[in-house]
Parts: sequence; structure tokens; C-alpha cells
Amino acid sequence: MNESEKFLVDIMVKRQIEIFTADCSLCDETVQMVQELTCPDCEVSVYNLRQEQEKAQQYGVNAVPAIAINGRLVLTGKPNLEQLRAVGVGQPLN
Repeated sequence: MNESEKFLVDIMVKRQIEIFTADCSLCDETVQMVQELTCPDCEVSVYNLRQEQEKAQQYGVNAVPAIAINGRLVLTGKPNLEQLRAVGVGQPLN
């Protein structure tokens, strides 16, 4: 298996979690909660809205913190643990 095939397999078997932030305390708390909950099946990326405006627009992000999973915006605003679990954060893929 070459490197690009390994990358594709990784993407297909991992939950891609993208967090959009803007250097605020609620954003920092959200990033910390997500990172504490993640499991080996989760891959987390954090984007600062100021540097990733185009990506945020693609997802329809209009407030932060915002969380997209597998390319779909699922939460906006500071989530609680139940909300994060409900969208799959920290839940193993079956």
C-alpha cells in the first residue's frame, strides 16, 4: 500500500473532527473538551477563523466555536459533553 492509499484508508476509518475557533475562552474550552473525549477513531483539526475564512464559509460557519464532523457542520456554540457524544465525538466507529 502506497502513502496516498494509506491516507485514504485513514480518512475512511477515522472520524474527521474540525473545530473552528477565534481565540476566545469558549473556543479554548471546546477544543479541550473535544481533545479529552477523542478516541483512536477520531482525528481532530483546529482552525482559526481568521486564517481559515474560506473553509469556514464552505461549511456555513457563522459563529464560533463550531464543529464539523466528516465534512458536515454539526454544532455551533460551546457544546456540553452530551452534545459532543451525541454527534459521535469519542465514540468508536463500528
